[in-house]
Amino acid sequence: MRPQVSVRPVHIGVFAAVLVLVGGLLLGWSGRAGAAADPLLSRGKAATASSTEGSSYAAGKAFDGDTGTRWASAEGKDPQWLRVDLGANATVSRIKLSWEAAYAKAYRLEVSADGAAWTAVAEEAAGDGGTDDWTGLTGKGRYVRMYGTARGTSYGYSLFELEVYGVTGTTPSPTATPSPTATPSPTGTAPGGAFTVVAAGDIAAQCTASDSACAHPKTAALARKIDPKFYLTMGDNQYDDARLSDFRAYYDKSWGAFKAKTHPVPGNHETYDPAGSLSGYKAYFGSIAYPQGKSWYSFDEGNWHFVALDSNAFDQSAQIDWLKADLAANTRKCVAAYWHHPLYSSGGHGNDPVSRPVWRILYDARADLVLNGHDHHYERFAPQDPDGKATADGIVEIVGGMGGAEPYPIEQVQPNSQKRISGDYGVLKLDLTDSGYGWSFVGTDGKAKDTSPTYSCH
Repeated sequence: MRPQVSVRPVHIGVFAAVLVLVGGLLLGWSGRAGAAADPLLSRGKAATASSTEGSSYAAGKAFDGDTGTRWASAEGKDPQWLRVDLGANATVSRIKLSWEAAYAKAYRLEVSADGAAWTAVAEEAAGDGGTDDWTGLTGKGRYVRMYGTARGTSYGYSLFELEVYGVTGTTPSPTATPSPTATPSPTGTAPGGAFTVVAAGDIAAQCTASDSACAHPKTAALARKIDPKFYLTMGDNQYDDARLSDFRAYYDKSWGAFKAKTHPVPGNHETYDPAGSLSGYKAYFGSIAYPQGKSWYSFDEGNWHFVALDSNAFDQSAQIDWLKADLAANTRKCVAAYWHHPLYSSGGHGNDPVSRPVWRILYDARADLVLNGHDHHYERFAPQDPDGKATADGIVEIVGGMGGAEPYPIEQVQPNSQKRISGDYGVLKLDLTDSGYGWSFVGTDGKAKDTSPTYSCH
């Protein structure tokens, strides 16, 4: 979830009077503070929307109580709307919206007795995302919708959750216009155990939050507020020589806050430690980085198999043999692998062929996703094979080296590179389901700098 933002003060009386003059649409005004005592009415109710970005982002995802799922509209189009059928006439007292990075700059909250005639209960003209909590409302109706009129980004509209609170009436509700495309939302855990992962590489420069130019405390704050299932790091966790004392002085003060939920891999800077290659890295992370006794390991979550590799040791047969055996034993549908040195990159380091044999093993095992760092920029590639040929059954690669180290420029754009961003710090927010995935590159300002297509697992 995107970090919450402060909401500007509102002069209630003046604003309400202005709204009455321009149309009398505002039935109740929210100070966006406090919590209503009325029960939540919208959880698990039938929902529909003007559009969806794909099957993984259906309308019901915004009413399932799972902040790891979301509704997302088609990109680049206004207006868009999302509505829920409460199942009975109700007095609505509170509406809470939890925006993903693709938020609404302008929208109305509306209620309706029949799903045809709508009345506004609140209106936003200068939204900035995060969480909008509208309290003190007095709208009446069976249907509630968010009607977005202006996007805050170049993408679409996307909500993790839209919560409607109030009291259901005792009298029968008016006959409603049926919603032929309504999609019942799931209850409890999302189907297939959908979850969110935050990832980044090239993280802790030798600076702290006391330096306003220091980026890794900002990416850590963003990563922590997203509150994923767990975190992945793609190497060069600590600069310059990755001594244990440096890990404690810098990384630990930012990304160390969620070390227990982190699955790291080492980069080349971890090998520079004067105490020995990976010495500080191993001492700091301990069994978190060596759960199977080596600097490479694997683990499962939901329908996903994650493979953490040490690209400093791709020439060691022990790791290659282990990888082949690990993939042969895998029973999960979706496979993601991550390490430091990318096979393909448009940045200063460029392509690193050390990864090609590993790519071939992953490709033969029908792996889906590879995450790397090393070059300090963001880049995503179309699915491709180990030889760089675009193919629908290829591996999707993301370079995510924007975790805090000084950015590198884009130098030579590689074939199949679909998007490149240099100069912005941030994290990858990966949205994973039992059969597919997508992601956003979220900047430290909380805004999505890029949003991927939605992919199905092989």
